[in-house]
Amino acid sequence: MSAPLTSATVNGRWDMPALMKVSLGVHAAAALAILVAPAWWPWALAALVLNHALLATVGLLPRTHWLGANWTRLPAAAAARGEVALTIDDGPDPVVTPAVLDLLDRHGAKATFFCVGRQASLYPEICREIVRRGHRIENHSQQHRHNFSLLGPGGFRRELEAAQTTLTAITGDRPQFFRAPAGLRNPFLDPALQRSGLRLASWTRRAYDTREGNPATVLRKLCTSLRAGDILLLHDRHAALTPDGVPVILEVLPPLLQAIAEAGLRPVTLREALT
Repeated sequence: MSAPLTSATVNGRWDMPALMKVSLGVHAAAALAILVAPAWWPWALAALVLNHALLATVGLLPRTHWLGANWTRLPAAAAARGEVALTIDDGPDPVVTPAVLDLLDRHGAKATFFCVGRQASLYPEICREIVRRGHRIENHSQQHRHNFSLLGPGGFRRELEAAQTTLTAITGDRPQFFRAPAGLRNPFLDPALQRSGLRLASWTRRAYDTREGNPATVLRKLCTSLRAGDILLLHDRHAALTPDGVPVILEVLPPLLQAIAEAGLRPVTLREALT
């Protein structure tokens, strides 16, 4: 079953996750302690340092739900239908993405492409082809910044909305899901997502295919304990190369799709899993 949502927009207002409420409580208690007994400031400071260390650590865990709602598996209804989700990040890539689309067509499979806005603006026709073939494009930020997880509220809002504008203008379809670059984030992301009307989606498992060029290793990691409701992560852009110089996703997709079919599962887009 998919994990329960931990935050939502209620009457246009962000419903704060429990961890953030605790964090605010720690800050309030520390401030009160210093006012009541100034000599306690070292203990108050230590509590604040530990609190921020916890928040920073949690932000490094892409699959955590402690900072807000996060799809790590498909909803229970989708799992009951035997559905899995192939998600493909960082594109579009002018060479790899068209080849990926052909492989998906050959197996009658649908996928969700988390595209970078700036990259999409370079190859808009590929984005339109993704949609034309029945797949979905979702938001993977505008620039895929390496310091994305360090942004504040304004930075998150600009990255999300710029990508929303770019991708919607190209495809005519406004994204409904967001995946953070490398999956890393901080507490300011969840309210920004709520304001943009986006759901955060991570994954059930990944195979680090941007670094691992052995197709057998990537395939094994993706197929281990494969079951209905899984969200699998691959990359069309930034894909590692096999020893023969082939992007690893192109070697992995055919046997992966075969394994999914043999398990009696059906690849769907994240939006299909909502129905």
